[in-house]
Amino acid sequence: MSLKLFRSTGYESILSPGETRASMHPGWIITAVSAWAGFACNVALWRELWTGDPAGLAWAFALGAFVAAVCAAILSLLGWRKTLKPAATLILFVAALFACAIWAQALPVDASLMQKRLSTILLPPWASLLRWQVSASLAVLALAPTVLLWNTQVRRLPGPQQLSINMMGILLASIMVAASGFLLFRGSF
Repeated sequence: MSLKLFRSTGYESILSPGETRASMHPGWIITAVSAWAGFACNVALWRELWTGDPAGLAWAFALGAFVAAVCAAILSLLGWRKTLKPAATLILFVAALFACAIWAQALPVDASLMQKRLSTILLPPWASLLRWQVSASLAVLALAPTVLLWNTQVRRLPGPQQLSINMMGILLASIMVAASGFLLFRGSF
């Protein structure tokens, strides 16, 4: 029998130095999820990359920046410890569903898209959900980043520091929404 000088209870502080260094800052989670929703799930961007039209590509990047900024504002608002991952998961799945619906129905990504019903844009037709292309797109655009998100440890910040990070994120996202919205709706592309 060995002599144990200290009894291990298995409890470690949630703010131990090792955990805070190994976990990711909530701001990086918000940035990564917003960029994924704005650019990876952007059907207009992928179509313009395929055709190579410079004016259309600039418009698609402005649209991606606008979507990413709106997602960043929402995630910054909900960027608290218990709400960050569920909100990010919802944003990832909604962005992937939008992308799959637009791609499967071959809808143009322009002003005429705003005239359609939201249910038409949000959900792909039920028959297309049975095709392997839509399932593979949903797996790549939503399921893979969600699994990565839920397996990532998020750094726990004290309340006042988390509040200041969230407010700074909302402010930066609002500036980006205004700038990209100005570029989008000015119509100079």
